[in-house]
Amino acid sequence: MVMATLAVGLLGGALELSAQGPAARWLISGFALVIALLQVRRMVKDLRAGTYGIDLLAVTAIGSTVAVGEYWAALVVCLMLSGGEALEDYAAGRARRELTGLLENAPHTAHRLGPESGTASGPGNDTDSGSGSGTDSATDTGPASGPTDIPVEAVRVGDRLLVRPFEVVPVDGVLTSAAATFDESSLTGESLPVERLRGEDLLSGAVNGGEAIEVRATAGASESQYQRIIALVREAQESKAPFVRLADRVAVPFTLGALGLAAGAWALSGDPARAAEVLVVATPCPLIIAAPVAFMAGMSRAASNGIIVKSSGTLEQLARVRTAAFDKTGTLTHGRPEVTQVHALGLAPELMLALAAGVEQYSSHPLAAAVVAAARAGGAGVPPAEEVTEVPANGVRGTVQGRSVLVGSVRFIARETGATPDTPPVGHSGVHVAVDGGYAGYIALADELRLETRATMSSLHRAGVNTTMMLTGDGEHVARHIAQQAGIDDVRADLLPQDKVTAVQAAQPRPVMMVGDGVNDAPVLAVADVGVAMGARGSSAASESADVVITVDDLGRSARAVHIGRRTMRIAWQAIWIGVGMSVVLMVIAAAGLLPAIVGAWLQEVVDLACILWALLAMRPSRAERSESTRMERELAAARAAPGDPAAALR
Repeated sequence: MVMATLAVGLLGGALELSAQGPAARWLISGFALVIALLQVRRMVKDLRAGTYGIDLLAVTAIGSTVAVGEYWAALVVCLMLSGGEALEDYAAGRARRELTGLLENAPHTAHRLGPESGTASGPGNDTDSGSGSGTDSATDTGPASGPTDIPVEAVRVGDRLLVRPFEVVPVDGVLTSAAATFDESSLTGESLPVERLRGEDLLSGAVNGGEAIEVRATAGASESQYQRIIALVREAQESKAPFVRLADRVAVPFTLGALGLAAGAWALSGDPARAAEVLVVATPCPLIIAAPVAFMAGMSRAASNGIIVKSSGTLEQLARVRTAAFDKTGTLTHGRPEVTQVHALGLAPELMLALAAGVEQYSSHPLAAAVVAAARAGGAGVPPAEEVTEVPANGVRGTVQGRSVLVGSVRFIARETGATPDTPPVGHSGVHVAVDGGYAGYIALADELRLETRATMSSLHRAGVNTTMMLTGDGEHVARHIAQQAGIDDVRADLLPQDKVTAVQAAQPRPVMMVGDGVNDAPVLAVADVGVAMGARGSSAASESADVVITVDDLGRSARAVHIGRRTMRIAWQAIWIGVGMSVVLMVIAAAGLLPAIVGAWLQEVVDLACILWALLAMRPSRAERSESTRMERELAAARAAPGDPAAALR
């Protein structure tokens, strides 16, 4: 529509220059009326849906300017109308290009085992015999047949499936291998790896550890956990009420006022030209263009800060947010285990950590990388190891600097040493260590709070957010510990995805902003008034269902998004009222017969320019925002320097 309007304008200008004024008038007037009819059709559709607004003003402006012969003004209205819509479409398209496709990590293929094979052989099905040799104990009931790749939709209940290392479990099932370790953080919010034994239930979407395993399907793809989450997302998106555009709230009273003033001027003067002079300066360009320009400026500024806002309505909602809810794992916390304590018995902590890291560097267990990273960060380094053997689902053994070292689970170390290992603090996982046959202690790991979390909560409160909430699938003790550190007002623990949806739907005061990153957060992000996805490390499902995507790994950007929304709304309203105020003054002057139509048309362009220039101020942060950024940086620096900061201690 923008290109067609410009083309008609160029052709009309050429006709005017070639002394074909009547042809130019008919061309432009006809085109404007076609645009008006298209808007009428849309307006009728909107009215049937119970909404109304700027379309009524645009149709009235186009029709009135054509009626009084101000066809160029009608074309300007068409350009402003189509330009405003194009700006919003461009912004939405840009947001989509910044995101990944919906559920790109969703399982699409399953590896089905033939009916004649027994338990899948391989290291993932080893049963520890107590000797630490890792000898296979799985038995076959017949000749093994290789797995067949099938679409995940073709999986049937009872099918035996092979899940290779680091693959996603395709459907809900039961583990038939001896034991395995899974990353379920995207489903349950639990950041630490979860160990499962033979016969335990598995959720689709969980990521297998470093060994191949066998699973028996207990549900088809459509009934599995992953698909239930997708269904929740769709249901939540459909339940969201349509948002009334900012300019729509001003359009109807402005239109009625302009028509009333034009009719009054005509009635009092008896001159129909007086009504035309009023309507010329009553064109809705300030409303049509000011808000979209301000919103585009605000969205562009947000994007430069790593914040992708999908629509102008989202900026309006961000400005009004009164409750902010957060997932824990990967949002308030880093979403990965980190060493927080080295509890050594009879050895220097640095030495025990180095010995453990020496054998862990060869392990595929998810906690092994954290132990190795802590040893390197502590300065002791990671010594080489010899004769390293991994005992699946139990631990790893080897020789480091001439000493026999075992690292693994509490039951593995207890069985190998005969000792009773100590218990790590609440909310921590323990990697237990034995040296030369004796228990040497444990290495405690936890998903630590982000340094910027507390500063983010403070900034949100200063932005006008009344309540902060944590919604997590973690246990009550862990959740409350994290919430106390973060300065969060309301804690909800042990929640499933549907529970989070219910909590957000019932939350007060509104609007509610929800911030999350995992697949399990996708439904609640969709149902929230503003869903914010931590897209730098989060799932594509969360990004697709959210209204805002943060592309950098910084929780503080969620608070910055609220501040940008407030600034954008303030500038948009100012630009609208500047335009409306100037138009009203001009309409009063025109009603008094002191403003010829041609002069009014030029002055209306001055009004439009003033609105646009003011709306562009949304590109720049206000003085208050600069002060807020400085304050957050000071709070973050203080958090880094805090003695209790585990990261600082490791450094």
